Amino acid sequence: MWLRTLSIALGGALGALARFALSGWINSFSYMDSGRPGAVFPWGTLAVNLAGCLGIGLLAGIFHRRVVAPELRALLLIGFLGGFTTFSTFALESLELVRGGSTGLALANALGSPLLGLAGVWLGDALSRLL
Repeated sequence: MWLRTLSIALGGALGALARFALSGWINSFSYMDSGRPGAVFPWGTLAVNLAGCLGIGLLAGIFHRRVVAPELRALLLIGFLGGFTTFSTFALESLELVRGGSTGLALANALGSPLLGLAGVWLGDALSRLL
């Protein structure tokens, strides 16, 4: 149990650092550091999300077909890719719902998560103005 927990923690730290590095590198080409939030498309975030989706699809497919130590699975899927981007987890879970025959739930997840997430950010921003 402790080894799995440490694997997740290590993977999460490495994933967060990788996200920071890749996003920063991509954004350096798109003038994202202009100091004007919302003025430039967030290419770095898009790149991280797409890379994370590719990575989780690749690894989940491999791990589905091969026996892999639970610690390695935890390190890479939960830790690294979880720290890199939770969007990849969202996409994988939506795909698994489709594969499991729950297309309606997949659609609800695919539409609900981003819309409710945006609403949550808007609400949080509105609440912050009251402080």
